[in-house]
Amino acid sequence: MTYDGLDGRGLERLTGAPFVEIHASLPSTLDVAHELGARGAPSGALVLADEQTAGRGRHGRAWHSPAGAGLWLAVLLRPARAPVGGALAIRAGLAAVDAIAHAVPEVGPRLRWPNDLIAAGRKAGGILCEARWSGERLGWAAVGVGINVRGPVPVELADRAIALQDLALGLTRVVLLAALAPRIAALADRPPELEDGEREQFGAVCWVEGEGARDAATVDREGALLVRTGAGLLDRRVFPF
Repeated sequence: MTYDGLDGRGLERLTGAPFVEIHASLPSTLDVAHELGARGAPSGALVLADEQTAGRGRHGRAWHSPAGAGLWLAVLLRPARAPVGGALAIRAGLAAVDAIAHAVPEVGPRLRWPNDLIAAGRKAGGILCEARWSGERLGWAAVGVGINVRGPVPVELADRAIALQDLALGLTRVVLLAALAPRIAALADRPPELEDGEREQFGAVCWVEGEGARDAATVDREGALLVRTGAGLLDRRVFPF
């Protein structure tokens, strides 16, 4: 099995992942990442699918992920210390924004709290973090990422979704994967709470929708969004991990 011409070994060399599993079609890469976690796979193990038939986002929403159109992946993480609140979701979002900016700087990606990747004012991707626990002890975490690379975006979603190739014609899935996978894998080594530099990074790339929308102040150390209301109050929005 190959992925855009690269087999598992080639993808391991490209991404630095200790193990890569490739599938032509899966319900969800997250499901396989959890299976690998239960079997003792190492942190940084990567699951790739050319197509997802039941990709999922927050609150059980479906994620459109047709064959060949995007980068559909999950990375298994084994943090030494469990992230608190939504810290991992924020970090994964920042990693994805940084990867896109590295691969195609002209896109100017942004992050809509907590896990939507925005380009040219439309959604280009999403992130979903899931964990498996044994009592109060974290067994592992899985970070699922879906990014529209090639498109085409369905007509009914074209007003709010975009493929990155619409903005950067030469972008390939492999180029983006090489930038993204190591950045996600490195999150296993981060401390439980967000650091000041990460909070500042979020503030620099945060995207708030709509004219006259309330200004996002920042995120706190647990990844909760702090929003300044029109009345000058600070609204704290929580996204649990």
